Amino acid sequence: MLQLLVRLALLLAFAAPASAASSPDISVPILLYHRFGPTVADGMTITTPVFASQMQYLHDNGYKVIPLRQLVQWYQGKGAAPGPKSVVIVEDDAHKSVYSDMLPIIRKYRYPVTIFVYPSAISNAKYAMTWEQLRELKKTGLFDIQSHTYWHPNFKREKRKLAPAAYDKLVMEQLVKSRKKLEQEVGGPVDLLAWPFGIYDDHLLQKAKEAGFVSTFSIERRHATAQEKLQILPRYLLVQADQAKAFAQLLQGNAVKRNVAY
Repeated sequence: MLQLLVRLALLLAFAAPASAASSPDISVPILLYHRFGPTVADGMTITTPVFASQMQYLHDNGYKVIPLRQLVQWYQGKGAAPGPKSVVIVEDDAHKSVYSDMLPIIRKYRYPVTIFVYPSAISNAKYAMTWEQLRELKKTGLFDIQSHTYWHPNFKREKRKLAPAAYDKLVMEQLVKSRKKLEQEVGGPVDLLAWPFGIYDDHLLQKAKEAGFVSTFSIERRHATAQEKLQILPRYLLVQADQAKAFAQLLQGNAVKRNVAY
């Protein structure tokens, strides 16, 4: 009986909200960026001029960049439906090039951005921003700081290595510790979570709910539609090749399939 009640609760949690069901034509691309720079350093670096051209394309072609929070609130039934050319911009990892390269372009267009941060790297890793820089971004009113776990673990690998109890302890520490640290350093609420490497399953989704996250995010090359479950929403991982015609196709929901080494 208890197992049946748990399954029913999960089904209700994963169900598309009434607001989404009443707007079946909604389709919003969530554009995920990682790093920027003058050259392509790896598979997830987009050169700064290409990023600038993408932002200009959004501006010149009538797209409206909305905060990720606004999209989440619509799924929750707390806000108006996004318009037909709505787009969301997010970034994973809080790489230092967000501050040096992304920020000036975002300021130019006044686009809202959500940054998913794993706190262990901040003010520690050479590739990451500092807490001071993150706070500066938040003060612009354009950047929302959310969780990417505490130190970006590969949960598939950890699950194979650890006993079930130890694994669950690790998961909850990654989720709760990240929320607390981010809220302490830059303020909250921190209740949105991007899964490291896009790895998730029903068990992890349940743990995220227990840790206080209202929505989590994967990596899938498709739009977020009215049929999505609030607990897990898709995002496009942008790469250097997603420019010009390919970028336009992606926005229209006809993205080129790509195998990206994360």
